[in-house]
Amino acid sequence: MNIPRSSPVWLFDLDNTLHNASHAIFPAITANMNAYIARVLGGNGEPAGLDAVNAARTLYWRRYGATMLGLVKHHGVDSAHFLRVTHDFPELASMVRAEKGLGQLLRTLPGRKVLLTNAPQRYARDVLRILGIDRAFSHHIAIEHMRIHRQLRPKPSRLMLRNVMKKQKAAPGRCILVEDTLANLRAARGLGMRTAWVTQYLKMADPIGMAHVPERYFRPQWVDVKVKSVRHLPARVSHLVRQR
Repeated sequence: MNIPRSSPVWLFDLDNTLHNASHAIFPAITANMNAYIARVLGGNGEPAGLDAVNAARTLYWRRYGATMLGLVKHHGVDSAHFLRVTHDFPELASMVRAEKGLGQLLRTLPGRKVLLTNAPQRYARDVLRILGIDRAFSHHIAIEHMRIHRQLRPKPSRLMLRNVMKKQKAAPGRCILVEDTLANLRAARGLGMRTAWVTQYLKMADPIGMAHVPERYFRPQWVDVKVKSVRHLPARVSHLVRQR
């Protein structure tokens, strides 16, 4: 299919945007992550206590934007191993909750669709297959693909977002980030992208419960469109796609 160079490029987040990760997946990631950190911080064959785990998790999340980055920097953790262990779900199919008709929805939106997720590639691929939309995206950009100068730069890294736009050969005004996380939307808007905030699954804004979940969903100035569900995006296209 030939898509005009002036058509929009939709950058879709995965967890809590295309499916309800707060239902079962985020709590499971939290449990896996706590166990992993306890082993890393422990000594003499004994895992660290919960207080030490929570302190490290909070410190690294606030300092680096992701607990994993702190574990890599300060404890020599292998990022690939961390991601594999913390996202290992033999019963993943039973954990995924999502609305029906996502494939039709994505086909309705004009332009190209790209998956842009801080989740690992294997997990993202498996979730997309369960949802039946793995072929709806021209590219799958997972956290393994977010290395800049050999350093992991996940969302909300503006450096990474610029790199994505460069590789997609898309100016900021053509790009639309569809997300549940306000910090990521703010970074994208600061680069000139259009932004759509999806709110219906926001019981947990991140796998470890560190990101702020607003009590009331007022639309910030860096959000162009606020929708409860991605199913509402087709009705808001005119607010997101810049006319030429």
